[in-house]
Amino acid sequence: MDWQAIWLTMQLASCTTAILFVFGIPLAYWLATTRWRGRFVVEAVVTLPLVLPPTVLGFYLLVALGPHSPAGRLFEQLTGGRLPFSFSGILLGSILGNLPFAVRPFVAAFAAMDRRLVEASLCLGASRLETFWRVTLPLCWPGILAGLILTFAHVVGEFGVVLMLGGNIPGITRTLSISIYDNVQALDYTAAGRTALALVLFSFIVLCLTHALDRKGTRS
Repeated sequence: MDWQAIWLTMQLASCTTAILFVFGIPLAYWLATTRWRGRFVVEAVVTLPLVLPPTVLGFYLLVALGPHSPAGRLFEQLTGGRLPFSFSGILLGSILGNLPFAVRPFVAAFAAMDRRLVEASLCLGASRLETFWRVTLPLCWPGILAGLILTFAHVVGEFGVVLMLGGNIPGITRTLSISIYDNVQALDYTAAGRTALALVLFSFIVLCLTHALDRKGTRS
């Protein structure tokens, strides 16, 4: 087992999940409650990584964040580093690539909530922010937690975006999926099989947890 790749993958998955929780919750709540007619455009942009090949997304991010792009030059001026072939780069790619895996379950949880409970809280004098933290978030938590687990698991198995944007640098951009690819390229099927089996078991456990949380959310 490539423990360095495991540690890097866990870091990437944890950071991606935490950032998508912070920024995905407000976006999902807006999508679930807004009556704006152009909402479908935002929904399409959020969902696009689901149908877009990861290598295509990684390629466009590589071009958009490269040293010759405005964003790349600005980042290099501010930090002295470059986004491509760095942990920051694959983190940004992971956030964009996994956006629908977090936001879509969040939206479903918010949309399924009984709006009468929110209205009752507002009628009792609670502010909208207080109602969100004390009523909306606890009621929708099983669906939100399912989205977070699904996001974490998908990042663990990420390959296309990471390879295109980060390459294969040990300790910096080499994740578990790329480690399996390297083992196969080196004809080390034993090591590749061990890592692949670990990912299969991990994915199975994640799916069981997700389905259990979905059932709990439906019953509540």
